[in-house]
Amino acid sequence: MNKTENGDAAGESQRRTWNHMTPVLLPALFEWPPRPVAALDSLIRRWVSISRSLLFLILALIAYNYFLPDVTTLTRLSPEWILPIWLRNLALMGVVAGGLHVYLYTFRAQASRLKYDPREQMEKSKRFTFGHQLFDNMFWSLASGCTVWTVYEVLYLWGAANGVIPTLGFASHPVAFALWLLVLPHVFSLHFYLIHRLLHWPPLYTMAHKLHHRNTHVGPWSGMSMHPIEHVLYISSVLIHFVIPSHPVIAILHLYSRSLGPAFSHSGFEKILFKETKLIDSADFHHQLHHRFFECNYGSPDGPWDNWFGSLHDGSNEATAAVKKRRMRMYKNKKATAAT
Repeated sequence: MNKTENGDAAGESQRRTWNHMTPVLLPALFEWPPRPVAALDSLIRRWVSISRSLLFLILALIAYNYFLPDVTTLTRLSPEWILPIWLRNLALMGVVAGGLHVYLYTFRAQASRLKYDPREQMEKSKRFTFGHQLFDNMFWSLASGCTVWTVYEVLYLWGAANGVIPTLGFASHPVAFALWLLVLPHVFSLHFYLIHRLLHWPPLYTMAHKLHHRNTHVGPWSGMSMHPIEHVLYISSVLIHFVIPSHPVIAILHLYSRSLGPAFSHSGFEKILFKETKLIDSADFHHQLHHRFFECNYGSPDGPWDNWFGSLHDGSNEATAAVKKRRMRMYKNKKATAAT
């Protein structure tokens, strides 16, 4: 087979595997040589354009200003205010993950346009709770995900109300508020990479993370379909606000980004369309590759960690071959360890 035929075969292989592909690139902030204008644009754009980051910020502002009790109520732990927060979080998860699922998979509003995986999404299999992927994903997202999310939120609000957790007022520290917005995506990215690598440690993978990886073909409800242990570890990045002062809106935004963001990043579609208009960025090919090949792309597109630590899959056939070899070595090592 000549070079041209090799290229044609590789292209055909990619087309069979993926309905749609997007480049896996290093974030502008971490490019070398530096591109300061592009880096600054990437930091600011998510907060001044239509994006899920802006959506979560708006939701956090609404929750903080209109749906939290007064500080004196928050100083004591009581079902009186904890239950409404849990119910609100259930409702938010239902609206965001459920809305995306209905739009993309029930109504098929944009068919397969900008959809990464050519397969249909929902599966029926004994490996899923209740024997059905959708019911499995909904159960773990709502029963475990929303509960763990609520526990972190309640502990933060109780600690802030009692002065145990330091906070900053917006009027007196507007620059700090803005800096937190710029830094947050990279806090998410580094924490996610480190925790995700930990979750792929074989004992922890078997105990917890394996549940999330039932989903080789992901949908909006797959994002927070995790074992409770994984929920505790994954959302634990919010603990940074328990130590470093920030505004409560920033902490709530952090929780919304961690808990509602996966519905977008696992939607399976690069963008959400209305007819031919692109409304909002949704999933990324970087994480789609992780769900297909497992031992790659542990971080997110906002960080350079996979590129720096040699775990990047850029979507090429060469990267796929390298990941498959790595998985084979890991499998052989696992068998050898079990035999001794």
